Amino acid sequence: MAPAASKNSMLPAIKRGAREYGLLSSLLVIVVFFQIATGGALLQPLNLTNLVLQNSYIVVMALGMLMVIVCGHIDLSVGSIVGVIGSIAAVLMVQYRLDFVTVSLVCLLAGGLIGAAQGYWVAFWGMPSFIVTLAGMLIFRGATIAISDGQSIGPFPAEFVSLSAGFLPDPFQGQTLRVTSILLGSIVVACFLIVEWRARRRIIKAGTAPTPLALFVLKNGLIGALIIAFCYMLATYRGLPSVLIIMSVLIGLYTFLMNRTVIGRWVYAAGGNLKAAKLSGINTARVTFFTFVNMGVLAAVAGLIFAARLNSATPRAGSGFELDVIAAVFIGGASASGGVGKVVGVVIGAFIMGVLNNGMSILGIGVDYQQMIKGAVLLAAVFVDVYQKNKS
Repeated sequence: MAPAASKNSMLPAIKRGAREYGLLSSLLVIVVFFQIATGGALLQPLNLTNLVLQNSYIVVMALGMLMVIVCGHIDLSVGSIVGVIGSIAAVLMVQYRLDFVTVSLVCLLAGGLIGAAQGYWVAFWGMPSFIVTLAGMLIFRGATIAISDGQSIGPFPAEFVSLSAGFLPDPFQGQTLRVTSILLGSIVVACFLIVEWRARRRIIKAGTAPTPLALFVLKNGLIGALIIAFCYMLATYRGLPSVLIIMSVLIGLYTFLMNRTVIGRWVYAAGGNLKAAKLSGINTARVTFFTFVNMGVLAAVAGLIFAARLNSATPRAGSGFELDVIAAVFIGGASASGGVGKVVGVVIGAFIMGVLNNGMSILGIGVDYQQMIKGAVLLAAVFVDVYQKNKS
């Protein structure tokens, strides 16, 4: 009877794991498909590095967009904010010769003010976020062209370019293998396993049935192995890109913010049931305002990263970024009606979009078909969300 009982206790856990890690499984399936279809080109260290560089700013913005969407709103202006921040940075650094630290702080402040200006109308006047940010998209796109005078501005100082094009230094001076990158990856895995184990112990102390130990070890061992393998492949080229470090720190910070802080719980509460949140004493207007200010700051970070990657500011910078960012959030499991969404899911969603873009480009698929495929993936993700809601 004991084996049967053990088997029965495993089934619910496996079902929960399938729901939680189905998205990660989808990403792995897509990666394997394009790895085979491209003849092994997808997972080449050089292409993996490009994949990180190409998607870093999308991931950064998706973290902010997650909070906005979970809170029950949307921001269509993020691509235009990327463009205007890049133009401001270019004018200050190239034309006025200001140092990149001062310029970065000014740009982050400008991003926060843009987010505050839009959040004010949404939070305190009750205007639809779709309309407010659509207006912002037009305003800041025009501002980008006006500030840059319709011309590309560059190049930037080398220390600023290293924000996006730099790599983690290797004190061990590895010629064919960047040892520091592997060590850092191992430290990240160790920290991840410690956090997961402590979370499991808290569940046990609370008297709740934890995930069976075998499944727990299998799941976290697989995730740890994937992280180590990823770091190893990057280490065989030039190591971990600087922007990957920035992105990883932000992912960790926002995971903690959304899961372990009061403001995170308020965001979920405001998006899940606005009236109930108000009745429970939550100042939903301030919460909404905060999410837009936060979105503006992260869009500014993405604008700086993107400008550094191009080594110039262009009038068309950021065009269409809002579509990839919003798609990443919805593909990552966020609900279109608010109240649901996880940071890990959004990051995976962003890389699903990135792998699709990269893989289709390697295969020579035209931009027209790429857009059609990405649109179908987004529609399917939202359909799954709606289907699950109706089923429950």
